[in-house]
Amino acid sequence: MPFAPSAVPIAFDDQGRGEPALLCLPGWCADRSMFAELAPLCGRARRTLTLDWRGHGGSAPAAADFDAEALVEDALAVLDASGVERIVPVTNAHAGWVALELRRRLGARVAAIVLIDWLVLDPPPPFLNALAGLQDPARWQATREQLFAMWLHGVDDPEVIRLVREVMGAHDAAMWARAARSIAATYRREGSPLAALAALAPPPPVLHLYAQPDDPGFLQAQQAFAAAQPWFTVHRLAAKSHFPMLERAQEVAGLIEDFVARY
Repeated sequence: MPFAPSAVPIAFDDQGRGEPALLCLPGWCADRSMFAELAPLCGRARRTLTLDWRGHGGSAPAAADFDAEALVEDALAVLDASGVERIVPVTNAHAGWVALELRRRLGARVAAIVLIDWLVLDPPPPFLNALAGLQDPARWQATREQLFAMWLHGVDDPEVIRLVREVMGAHDAAMWARAARSIAATYRREGSPLAALAALAPPPPVLHLYAQPDDPGFLQAQQAFAAAQPWFTVHRLAAKSHFPMLERAQEVAGLIEDFVARY
């Protein structure tokens, strides 16, 4: 496990050969173990990097508060340390904002983007209320438990349960508030992820693989967007959790490779 020099040392794994390489970015309060099933499969076809953000997993703790800009710095540090030229970020949830910013800064070096289970439309009021609850010292634990219950509803996969209960559940109030504060600020600044991606000049090819929410309207809205924006593709997975890369690693790896091989 090498470390990338950043404001703090960033732990990452590096396997496979060939570019564009995949840069797997976990969501807030998770770690690179969410890609433990997926990365070896993807590494058979091309170079695959997975990292832990500062203050997460095997990376060093942060000495001060940080936000999404620090996550961008961590990703850039891993790219510099690895020597990778062309990349495809593979992101879970709100790590998608990091991928978007990498495209802004690196241009065509970001050949495409794969999003996994992200709220790509305008955030609904219950989601914004949850972000507020995570920042409230009196409500953060109850709010987090509501999120965990939603993510694990009907799930019996032990690795998904471990990720949520042991990895994400180990983070304290400060980290969850930091995550919520950063996510809320980014939505206020950028609008919906699809609008922000469409504003790039030009937008990169984007594939969204998701399992939650189980709402036909969420899929139909994305399909309508894709019909008008041919750079965007959406695929609904038959998984139960917020982490289909653990539940259906073989299928996700195949869909990613079919998509990335074009670029």
